[in-house]
Order: sequence, then structure tokens, then C-alpha cells
Amino acid sequence: MSDVLLTVGTRKGLFIGRRRGDTWEFGGPHFNAQAIYSIAVDTRGPVPRILVGGDSAHWGPSVFRSDDLGATWVEPGQPAVKFPRFTGASLERVWQLHPAGPEAPDVVYAGTEPAALFRSEDGGESFELVRPLWEHPTRSRWVPGGGGEGLHTILTDPRDARAVTVAVSTAGVFRTKDGGASWAPSNKGVSAVFLPGPAPEFGQCVHKVARDAVDPDRLYLQNHWGVFRSDDSGDDWTDIGQGLPSDFGFAAAAHPHRADTVYLFPINADADRVPAGHRCRVFRTNDAGSTWEPLTTGLPEETHYGTVLRDALCTDDADPAGVYFGNRNGEVYASADDGDSWQQLASHLPDVLCVRAAVIGD
Repeated sequence: MSDVLLTVGTRKGLFIGRRRGDTWEFGGPHFNAQAIYSIAVDTRGPVPRILVGGDSAHWGPSVFRSDDLGATWVEPGQPAVKFPRFTGASLERVWQLHPAGPEAPDVVYAGTEPAALFRSEDGGESFELVRPLWEHPTRSRWVPGGGGEGLHTILTDPRDARAVTVAVSTAGVFRTKDGGASWAPSNKGVSAVFLPGPAPEFGQCVHKVARDAVDPDRLYLQNHWGVFRSDDSGDDWTDIGQGLPSDFGFAAAAHPHRADTVYLFPINADADRVPAGHRCRVFRTNDAGSTWEPLTTGLPEETHYGTVLRDALCTDDADPAGVYFGNRNGEVYASADDGDSWQQLASHLPDVLCVRAAVIGD
């Protein structure tokens, strides 16, 4: 089996797991008592780089990096992510860290609260504000979601480094085709049940967006009520939630190799944020949302209350794919066979905020 690195960000530190063969080992916490809201494992360089968005109650938010799998960490002397003075804003937290594709080997994006996109050209050591999105004409009407006004999803198009899709809670999906010089809302067909009237141009509370592994124009969206698919890079969205026990949830992760395959973790309701039916189940579609199947082998069978947050479900690059999730009960589960069966890797951790995994050797 492939050598896999699994990073688990919790409310009180970062835990790192390593699989060699079929054996897992865990260590941590790193950044003790810091909330870890974002992680990226960048495998584009000669050695993997781990980027971590930490949030200290005393020192505030920062971005750390490690080039030795977490043995040592570097924090820049000056803040890596900082709002320019003219914005009148200050950084609350880094919600997302996203390495661009191999065609842009040093580019890393950061999504923040207040909702903004930052771009790094030195592998995540320093970032600059993407000003046109910050100054988008709709911004004055963006409204914070329950967890704040965060830019929490960043997707780069593997065919074109200038094409980037982001999602903001609660403003919806926005896209650029010109490297960030201009941005357009991309929410046609996505519901906003908390707003009057039909689906608006923007203002949706999008929770997560994932890109299909084979067809880059196919996107999957987990909304605040509603699961949607786009077959045209986000120009139009179609409801694919039928067959799920609930179409409310936070997380969505695409299979790394297989077409039409995505994973969700349904939640009962916005007013009842526990697993749908009080059961610990990941749901998978293999036909782009026409049908859904629960994946439960090896998961708890008893009544369960462990909510999975938007970045606490992920896949790795192995074949068959590894699938991972952590919950607010402090449990971490892994599958090494595309989600067909599961094992518990950790329990009694602080509540899990995000997980990221990558193959780092054979």
C-alpha cells in the first residue's frame, strides 16, 4: 500500500498520521491549543510541503510551513497573510489553503475571513490580496454566515491556471477566467431558502464545491439545503439531492481518479446539526448524482452525533483511493478502498475542523 500522510486539524492543535504499508502511526499535537482551520499538503516540489492556517487565541491567525513532514515548522517574520491598510480589514482566520496545479508550481491561494482571496507566488511564504474580488461590486451586500464571512473553497482549473472558482459563505460561487482581474457570480439554479423570491444571482450559502476528477467542467456543490451539479464549469446548476436522507450538509469531496464520483456526509438540518438520521454514514454517487449509496461498513452502527465540517472530508491520490473524515466527536475514520470499508484511526481528539491527505511514497 502507498505511504500516506494524513493531517488532522482540530480545535486544539494539529495531529499528523503516517501510513506505512497497512499500519498507521499518529503524533501531535503540533501548535498546541491553536485552532487549525486550514491545511494544504503540497506535493509539487522535490519534497512535500505542509501549510497550516493556525489561529491562536492570544497571538491571532498565522500560516506555518514545514518541509520535513512536520518535524520542524517555520513562521514568517512578517504575517504571510495580511490585509492592506486601505481595506480597513484585519485577518480573522485562514479558512483555506490551496496549491495551484503543476502548471503554476509556486502558486498557492489562501481564502480568508473576512471573505477574500490571497495569492502566493513563493509556495505559501507570502501572499498578496486579489484586489478585484475584494472590490467586487456585490461585496457590500455579502452577509456573514453562521460561522462568519469566509472564503472557504478554492478550485483551480487543471487546463488553465488563469481560471479559478471560489465559494463564499454567504455570497455564493464566483469565477475568474483571467487570472483574477475580473470575477462573475456563478450561482444560477442554486437555492437560497433563507431569502425571499427565486434563486438570486448571489447570496447563496454555499458550503463546499468539488471538481470531478475526469471532467473539469463538472462541479459538485453542497449547499445550505441542496446538493447540485454543474456540467459547464458553474454556468448552470442542477439539483441532484434526490436519494439522500438529507440534502443539508457541509462536506463534499471528489474521487481523485474516477469520473462522476463524489462523497458527502449528510446532516439532519440547519437547526439540527447532527448526522442524518443520527447515523454515521458517508454517501457516494458513482453516476454524477443520479443515485446515492450509503457507505457504512466499519463505521459505528449505534446512534451517532459526530458532525463532519466542510473541510473534514477528503481523499488522497492513491488507487484505490483513500477517503478520510473527522468529526466533532474527535474521531477520525479512513477507507483504503474508495469508501467501501472503514476503520477508525483516532478517537477522543479535540473536535476535528479539517483533514488533508496525500500519497508521499510507495
